Amino acid sequence: MIFLRAAQREFTQNAVAVFVALFAILISTVLIRLLGQAAGGRVPADAVLSLIGFGAIAQMPVVLSLTVFIAILMTLSRWYRDSEMVVWFASGLPLTAWIRPVLRFAVPLVLVIAGLSLFVSPWAQKKSAEYKEQLNNRDDVSRVAPGMFRESSGGERVFFVEAMSGLEGPDRVRNVFASSMQNGRLGVMVAAEAHTELDEHGNRYVVLEHGRRYEGTPGTPSYRMIEFERYTVRMETKEVETGPRQPKTLALPALIKDGSDRSRGELLSRVSLPVLAVMLALLAIPLSFVNPRAGRTNNLIFAVLIYLIYSNAISVCQAWVGQGRMRFEVGVLLPHLIMLLVLAALFYKRLSVFARWRRR
Repeated sequence: MIFLRAAQREFTQNAVAVFVALFAILISTVLIRLLGQAAGGRVPADAVLSLIGFGAIAQMPVVLSLTVFIAILMTLSRWYRDSEMVVWFASGLPLTAWIRPVLRFAVPLVLVIAGLSLFVSPWAQKKSAEYKEQLNNRDDVSRVAPGMFRESSGGERVFFVEAMSGLEGPDRVRNVFASSMQNGRLGVMVAAEAHTELDEHGNRYVVLEHGRRYEGTPGTPSYRMIEFERYTVRMETKEVETGPRQPKTLALPALIKDGSDRSRGELLSRVSLPVLAVMLALLAIPLSFVNPRAGRTNNLIFAVLIYLIYSNAISVCQAWVGQGRMRFEVGVLLPHLIMLLVLAALFYKRLSVFARWRRR
């Protein structure tokens, strides 16, 4: 009982430390990717935090699966290095006696992983896709950000706003540049201030104040300049476009009802994550063996290779099921059955005293 209480406590402590580290890496990776898209103008700056949250929730099952695997591996490896496992074996307990305490620690997290994988992550993927569609369907004026050139969706206009005015309202800007091409003639407008207006019919207008308009044909000297106090441009309202729903955004009942190959592949991925977490927790028991007289990193390298092969095998089966090249039942069972054989072989290697390779 002393061993088991100490093991549960150390499992929990290592799991918290590993989760914090992995979650920080996840947030940093998503943040760098989104900041690069925001700097390129593909994602508005005000949408970065929301997309980070959705992305973190979507990747949480993978993070928790790795947390369970690494926490158990670190704990048992330390017990081998500090010769505490010698006391365990001297008490007459085999290595398989660790299965029960390991599962006692892992099963609650596996249930959380299953809930996230089957229900919460698809919801996050759906909300992220809907949010991106709303951003893409905004009109050209809503896309304008201070200090950045912004091309309209049709490529006919280019806008630049130096800064927000901040004096007469949040929708007023100053030092505006707008370029447009109509009927082969280039029009360039500069204005000291601008704001948007809505009429009684819901039409949206951009009102430029105190500026000039230069109009002419590129390559010819025929240009004219017009000074204006107020210049109104009507903005075309962009109709909301909704693309086809991706399988990863479908809820579990809709995914099962769909029945297409891509939906079956997505269902395979969701079902496999909690099974992967259980298998990784059990694999950590034989993989944690460390010879104190030999190197201490060999088992870690082997564990990383097994995890990469296992996760990639699930991804390959998901792709084949999604392409119709493999039956769903085969894709669900094949990688886990192979890993179950590997698990049995690893336990046999650690338990067998008269194994053939030991006699040699």
